[in-house]
Amino acid sequence: MPSIQDLRRRLRAVKSTQQITKAMKMVAAARLRRAQERVTAARPYTKKMTQILGDLSQRASDFQHLLLAGSGDTGEASTGKSRVVLALVTADKGLCGGFNTNLIKAASIFLREHAHEEIELVLIGRKGNDFFSRRPTKIRRTHLGITGSGKVNSTDATEIAQQLIADFTNEENAIDKVYLLFGEYKSALVQKPVVEQLLPIGSLPEADAEAEASTGDYIYEQPAAEIFEVLLPKLVENRVYQALLESVASEMGSRMTAMDAASKNASEVIDRLTLNMNRVRQAAITREIIEVVSGAEAL
Repeated sequence: MPSIQDLRRRLRAVKSTQQITKAMKMVAAARLRRAQERVTAARPYTKKMTQILGDLSQRASDFQHLLLAGSGDTGEASTGKSRVVLALVTADKGLCGGFNTNLIKAASIFLREHAHEEIELVLIGRKGNDFFSRRPTKIRRTHLGITGSGKVNSTDATEIAQQLIADFTNEENAIDKVYLLFGEYKSALVQKPVVEQLLPIGSLPEADAEAEASTGDYIYEQPAAEIFEVLLPKLVENRVYQALLESVASEMGSRMTAMDAASKNASEVIDRLTLNMNRVRQAAITREIIEVVSGAEAL
């Protein structure tokens, strides 16, 4: 049985850990509120922009662009295999429950399902880089420190998107498809790993096709080439930015939930240690009383 000193030492350590987890929960809750507001504000813009440009690409049937689905040639015909880039968005820090684990697991499943293709990873976040850098996976690029502060800079999203566009449009080393894997924020308790095809940009989603069918044809003030040349890269940049916002909100929600559970577990450990310490102290007092009584009777 451990001594009272050992139990007190462990009790102090658990209480110190509980203070840390409570502080991390409060910080994550404050950051989650701001991240949730940014995600909620950005979602309608991203959805509508994707919807309109997808519909425009359908209506401009005589126009071809490298970023649109069905435009141009890919490298599959020459190499025999499709070349795919998967951009994985993870956190730069841990202590956020199963957030990073679920994303890495989803990426591993994606790699297995596309084993017949040549896959390269673009890793956004330190946790994804730490995992895949120790495995036989081809890493094209890494971006660290993007979401570490709990904030997302649109400049970073623009840089990442422009590099992915350059990879896709490079004629000498062409990429056939670019996918984006990130944690979609549902609530503080639910974060869902989502895989989206970023490039080439597909047509209008089927769920919104009926709503758009009632609208009339679009009239272009500029040629379609000028419009798409500016707006399509902006759409890719916005979708990357939206994925980073979703990832930050999911990370903060998962961390807040994990730290709340850790604080509750620490409370249970403290109660159990306190009970054990009281029992040990009571046993020591009882033993001393018995020794005193036994000594008195001997005299």
